Amino acid sequence: MFETRKQKWLALIAVPPFLLAVFVAGLFIYITATAKPLHPDPKNVASVTEWSPSEKWSAPVEAARQVARANLIEQNLPGLSVAVGTGGAIVWAEGFGWADLDKRVPVSPKMRFRIGGVSMALTSAAVGLLLEKNRLHLDEEIQAHVRSFPDKQWPVTLRQLMAHVGGVRRDEGDEEPLSERCERTADGLRRFADAPLQAEPGTKYKYSTYGWILVSAAVEGAAEEPFPSFMHNQVFKPLGMTDTTPESAADPVPDRVTFYYPRFGGDPRYGPDPAREGSYECFAGAGAFLSTPSDLVRFGMAIAGGKLLQPATVKTLQTPQRLASGEDTGYGLGWDLETIPLGGQPAPAVGHDGEFFIGGASSLWAIPDRGLVVAVTTNTSFADTASIASKIADAFAKQGASGTAVGPAAAR
Repeated sequence: MFETRKQKWLALIAVPPFLLAVFVAGLFIYITATAKPLHPDPKNVASVTEWSPSEKWSAPVEAARQVARANLIEQNLPGLSVAVGTGGAIVWAEGFGWADLDKRVPVSPKMRFRIGGVSMALTSAAVGLLLEKNRLHLDEEIQAHVRSFPDKQWPVTLRQLMAHVGGVRRDEGDEEPLSERCERTADGLRRFADAPLQAEPGTKYKYSTYGWILVSAAVEGAAEEPFPSFMHNQVFKPLGMTDTTPESAADPVPDRVTFYYPRFGGDPRYGPDPAREGSYECFAGAGAFLSTPSDLVRFGMAIAGGKLLQPATVKTLQTPQRLASGEDTGYGLGWDLETIPLGGQPAPAVGHDGEFFIGGASSLWAIPDRGLVVAVTTNTSFADTASIASKIADAFAKQGASGTAVGPAAAR
């Protein structure tokens, strides 16, 4: 009898996990079955371009269009926007799909998207300008320019924060509050300023958007100017980035796409829900910027071409950092460093992805050896824009391999 009771109790204990597994499996089947393709007919995918590419670029543009449409459909994205620059000029910019699903507004190249972590590359350039003016120093403790940030159990430097090895904790992801207002960049520090560092700086790589709010506050302190106006006056305006601006809850930005979020499993293939309302303005240079692929390409070409920063400064920002153990992090100071396949050959690339923000994903990649810059944005979270950018770069690299230059000489 004891064994019989024991078997019954074990059976009862096993029932809840079983029912939970059945529920999850049923939910997955339901979501999969009811996922509606946003673009059921590839031939009817809406697209908008500002100009027709020159005949020289017609072949790679057509190949890149096929990549964009295929990924729009495969990932079930609402909208997608792409731009490519080579030889110091933008040779192609086009929007695909919908900026607003309900209103059936097509994406155009001038529409603004949340670029998330790509903002860090833009902010890195601002740091570079202040390094050249001797107003910031990478190995100074951060309190030298952000006095409101409390001392921690270890000192932490600007370099360490920019390299994501400063020990500052991560943001709260989907639970991040988006209704707060930040009148000053330093106001964004209240989210994490009182928390202790999670690791001794320099010992562990851990991606931290919060760390880059602190970098933004250092820019503001060193420049003695509000961070948004410094970015506008010293980075965006000189480079003709007229469509790049901080997000603002108080002043809605025109030409902004509607933002979406995957309704199940963090996977856009199962369809989108409207993203919750709010603004990333408190994230400053960590992720507050709205932009277009064309503006991002202008930025990438200017950095590669020495139009904003001195070559030595660019090298400093784009050199991979090392932990105290000697391990290479594969990340510079606001720049990710990768090797991607182009034309059948590995090619070094520098750039950034911004896939972790609610309502969008983005990628900016420059391939200096090929003279290429590619930017891709979409208006839903968790999309794989990095692979789209890589495939589009490959289409243009193959054009170079077939005999047409894609480097600086192509614009002459």
